[in-house]
Amino acid sequence: MAFAYIHAHRTGKSKNIFARILDGMIWIGENNRRVQQAQALHAMSDEQLAERGLRREDIARHVFRDIMFA
Repeated sequence: MAFAYIHAHRTGKSKNIFARILDGMIWIGENNRRVQQAQALHAMSDEQLAERGLRREDIARHVFRDIMFA
């Protein structure tokens, strides 16, 4: 029995405009300093967060405290 796998590789030029816009928005979000800080804090243990005076549920409030009113 034979199997054939066909994979059409899509380059940046063949993507439609909406996919390219979405890729750009994802890139911006992933490279945002605040998002990177939140990811670093989420990677810490609860004990490490406690040493910084934080709880896991307060990470977003801490990272975005100057632009988010909650």
